[in-house]
Amino acid sequence: MSNLLEIRNLETYYGPIMAIRGVSMDVPVGKIVSLLGANGAGKTTVLKTISGAMDPLKGSVTYDGEEIQGLDPDRIARMGIAHVPEGREVFPFLNVDENLRMGAFSRRDREVEQDLERVYEYFPILKPMIKSQAVNLSGGQQQMLAIGRALMLRPKLMLLDEPSLGLSPRLVHDISVIIKRLNSEQGVTVLLVEQNAKMALDVGDLGYVMEVGRIVMEDTCARLMQATDIQEFYLGMKDHGVRGRRRWKQRKTWR
Repeated sequence: MSNLLEIRNLETYYGPIMAIRGVSMDVPVGKIVSLLGANGAGKTTVLKTISGAMDPLKGSVTYDGEEIQGLDPDRIARMGIAHVPEGREVFPFLNVDENLRMGAFSRRDREVEQDLERVYEYFPILKPMIKSQAVNLSGGQQQMLAIGRALMLRPKLMLLDEPSLGLSPRLVHDISVIIKRLNSEQGVTVLLVEQNAKMALDVGDLGYVMEVGRIVMEDTCARLMQATDIQEFYLGMKDHGVRGRRRWKQRKTWR
């Protein structure tokens, strides 16, 4: 299985603070890879380093056979990497149609209109709101708009940062379905960052777990779902057979 993205021994800092501590991971072509971890684990920093928003001090990011660490974000986007940041970050005073067209800013082909219709097929709730300013959309609608805008780039790789953040369980399910459809129908490879471990493991093929800036576990999502540590510390499943057991007093078995 060939890798579209390879990260090796990555170290990225916020000033004097090391946010990523020698992270290495692979994202195979055509797969959904889920990156789990608590708030502050370094997940968002990984995505920012891949997309060029931050430069690593050490290590390499290889995309489609080419090292891209340190390149400008616009050049990385033109190579086919679309980044949907945490918090959605739509253009609030542009309407839905204008927001989506911003995703195609680097394209010179004549199929933008066709792709707009495809986005509205994936997110039919947006079509009646074409002329509505993004600021007037609900959180879930803004998340759909942000993903749709990224899709307008025609990406090979989509970086999704906490797409379930602040959404109702129903909308989390809807976003999960869309991610799987984009992967299977459009062939988009996905690197998904999530605190919602159940959603991420349900959607993903392969998974990594981060803590304090480093990878502590990696496996298929199906196996991670069955791992005791993941069930206890990320899925909230407790062993009620041990009297007096306390989740926060247990020691994790990962390295």
